Amino acid sequence: MSSAFTSSNRPIQIIPSVLPADWANMGQCVKDLEEAGVDRIQFDVMDGNFVPNLTFGPEMISACRKYCNVPFETQLMVSQYNCETMLEAYVEASKGPNGEPGVVIAHVEANVHLHRILGKIRQLGGSPSVALNPHTPMEMVKDVLDMVDHVLVMTVNPGFGGQAYIPTMLNKIKSLREVIVENNYDIDIEVDGGIKADWTISQCCAAGANCFIAGSGMFAYPSLKEGCDALRSVAKDAQNGKLLEKS
Repeated sequence: MSSAFTSSNRPIQIIPSVLPADWANMGQCVKDLEEAGVDRIQFDVMDGNFVPNLTFGPEMISACRKYCNVPFETQLMVSQYNCETMLEAYVEASKGPNGEPGVVIAHVEANVHLHRILGKIRQLGGSPSVALNPHTPMEMVKDVLDMVDHVLVMTVNPGFGGQAYIPTMLNKIKSLREVIVENNYDIDIEVDGGIKADWTISQCCAAGANCFIAGSGMFAYPSLKEGCDALRSVAKDAQNGKLLEKS
C-alpha cells in the first residue's frame, strides 16, 4: 500500500469558485486569483435544470483562459442532455494554456450513463471527476473510482453560493478515503460548500479531503491572497494533527 495515497500525504489544494466574483470583470478576477496563489479555479456551470440557477457555458470559461495560466476545473451542475451534447466544449474550455487536462466534474445524480461520460472526458483529454450531492451515499461512486482523478463531496446542495456548510458529510468523506486507500487509488477528495478557514475546512481535511473549494469563504477577506493563505494554513494544520473544533 502506497502511503502517498493517504490523505495526510496528499497536497492541500485551494480552489476558489468564481460564483462570488464580478462576472463583468471575470478576466481580471482569474488573474487576481492566480496572483493570490490558488491551485485551481472552479467554474460552476449551472443550466437552470439540474439546479435552480443559471450561470455560464464553455465560452465564458474559454474567454478566461488567456488571462491566467492556473489550472481550471469545471463542475457540470447540468442535466444529462446538456452534459452529453456539450461535453467536448466543456473539456476543451477547461484545458490548460498548453492543452493540459482540465478537471471536469460530472454529477452522479445527473448522469444515468456515468461510465460513458467519465470515459468520454478522459478520451477528450480531460481529467474525469465525479460529484455527489449531500443526500447521495458514497456507494453511488464506488464502481467508478477506477475511472476518476477526483471525487467531489458537496457539503451544501448545489445551485447557489453562500450557503451554510452541512457537517454530517464527514462520515461520507471518511468512508470514501478508506475505500480509496484500500484499493490504492490515486484520487483526491474535494469538498465544496460553506468551506471557510475555520472548523469546516479543518474537520473535512481530518476526515480525508485535501482539495477545498471556497467561494464567499475566500472572497470575504480584504485580499484574495489573505483568504487563500488562511484556508491553506488551517488545512495544513489539520493534516499535522492540529484540529479546530466546531464553533
